[in-house]
Order: sequence, then structure tokens, then C-alpha cells
Amino acid sequence: MNQERIRRVIANMEAEGLTQMIVSSTASLYYLTGLWMEPHERMIALYLDDTGRAKLFGNEIFGIVPPQGLPLSVHKDGENPVKDLAREIRPGKLGIDKFWSSKFLIGLMELRPDMTPVQGSGPVDKARMRKDSLEIEALRRSSAFNDKVVEQVIAKVKEGAVENQLAAEVNRLYLELGADCEGVQLVCFGPNGADPHHSADGTVVKAGDSVTFDIFIPFNRYWCDMTRTVFFREAGEKQRQVYDLVLRANLAAIEKIKPGVFLSEIDKTARDIIAEGGYGPYFTHRLGHGVGLECHEPPDVGNVSEFPLEPGMVFSVEPGIYLPGEFGVRIEDLVLVTENGCEVLNKAPKELRIVE
Repeated sequence: MNQERIRRVIANMEAEGLTQMIVSSTASLYYLTGLWMEPHERMIALYLDDTGRAKLFGNEIFGIVPPQGLPLSVHKDGENPVKDLAREIRPGKLGIDKFWSSKFLIGLMELRPDMTPVQGSGPVDKARMRKDSLEIEALRRSSAFNDKVVEQVIAKVKEGAVENQLAAEVNRLYLELGADCEGVQLVCFGPNGADPHHSADGTVVKAGDSVTFDIFIPFNRYWCDMTRTVFFREAGEKQRQVYDLVLRANLAAIEKIKPGVFLSEIDKTARDIIAEGGYGPYFTHRLGHGVGLECHEPPDVGNVSEFPLEPGMVFSVEPGIYLPGEFGVRIEDLVLVTENGCEVLNKAPKELRIVE
């Protein structure tokens, strides 16, 4: 168990008036225990109270070898998975991880009607928002790998290039560098770029297309995430104007980042630039999201995110403009909040580029 992280979670529990909670998120369990388990339909749950007492509950099929000092209770397939857990908890409020399956929660409520479930993800989420030195180095390494991959795949935008083939190439390059797995990479040509989450298909690139790469994968559990948009052979005046707006929004938002500034202010900084340029309705998503053990995790960088920046936070800054039937432009970097400002983890160029 990582005792420093446990202490931070307990402090957050006390701030929220929680005396006990259940952690079931794969990433959060890893954060606290060093154990990475994908339970699928089976139950895994870490019970934690405000004294630091912890106990892990899981199916014997997981083959769990808990860290020293962490008691383990195992059950078999066919047994009630929450029976032993029900004996452990105290009456009153119990914080519940937002990812815990309702079938387990309902089963626990039936056995312990004196327990009141409440939202309980906050204490761990808030602890995970501030990365420690080991996490920061892991995220720097992941982003450095991403810089290499994006440059190599941009170089492959040539006559006859196909979206899904380039997406497969991104995965191949990731695996060569030691990525944990393959992923679903976003590669978008021309009008497909107007869909922020377009799934790469058999579209073939043509002259004048915008080409957007939004590529992301974990290395040693910690994610990289970056978006670059280039143009194939030529870029029209409107494309240049839109690209310039998105780039200015990206740079201005990054310039705004420092401890104490609210996340909503970062979003507003980028959004105002795009709105003043006449494309406000076409910036259709939040400015960004936290990145760490998950590609999308707190904090949310949006217009209602009334949360001040703190050193150690890592999140994306990804303004975009999406014009249906025409093209899209998105530029995304990961940033680390420092004591005096921020560090941009991505180094790949962002100036307008016309390839081939």
C-alpha cells in the first residue's frame, strides 16, 4: 500500500465527512495498492475507513497477491460476493466508487439496510489529480513517445493514404516503443474531421483535406494523449483562418495556466478567442480533461469547472473547430501545472503544416 497516497485519501474523506468507503475502479486500486486487476463481471473492492484500516475483497480467480499489510478476503464463483464485505462495514454512510456495479451495491444494501450509500469517488479522484514525482516522470516519458509517433505517422500522409491503415500504423509504432496495448486511434480526413470522435474508416486522403491525428495509449500504465492537424498538399484561406484561431486558443489557454486559476477560466480563455473569430458554435466540447492512469480522468476542464489549479495536475488543452461537411481542426497538448505556471509535455510542432 502506498501510505502517502492513503493519507491523502483519508484527508479528503474527512473533508467530505466520510468515515468509510469502497474503492473498485481498476486505476484507483492500482494507485493505492499497486495491483492492476480487470474484474469484468466479477467483484473487486477495497474497503477503507478514516483510521487507515483497509481490506481487499475479490474473487479467487484473480489470483491476488496483496501487498504486505493488506488483508485479503476471497470468494468463489457461485458464492455471494458481498457477504464478507457486508460484515466489515459500519452502520451509516458508506462512500461508493462511481464505477462499482449496481448488482453489488444492491446486494450489499439488502444485507446491510443500516448502511446509506453516498457518492464516494471524490477522495481518491482528488488525490489522483495531483501527480507525485514518479507519476510526472511516467507522463513525461509517455508524451515523449507520442511526439515520436505523431511525427512518424504524419510523414506517411501520402497519395493513397487510408484512415484506418494510418490508425493501424499508429498502433504498430506504439507497440514498437513498448506501449501496454493497442488502442482506437482517431484519424480523420477532410469532412470526417468535423466529427470530434470520428472512427477511422476506409476514407482515402485527397488534396486539400485536413488530416487530424488524435492519438493516445498507456506506457507503463500512464497515458499520453495529443492531437495534431495538418493539411494534405494545400490549405485554403478558410482552413488557414480556422487553424490560426485554434492555435491561438491553444497557446492563450496554456499561457493562462498557473496555480490558483480556475479551470473554467482556462476553458473561457480558449473559447473567447474562437468565439471572437466567428466560430464559437463550432467549438462543441470542453477544453480538456485530466490524464494519468486513465486517458480521461478528473479534473474536467470545462466552463463549469469551478476548481482551482494546483501544482501536479496534468490535463489536456485541446480547442477545436468543427465545420460539418467541410473539415475540422483540433490541437491538443498535455500540460503539467507547476509552482509558477505550466510545463507542456508535448514537443511536436504546432505551426500550420502542409504535407506531401
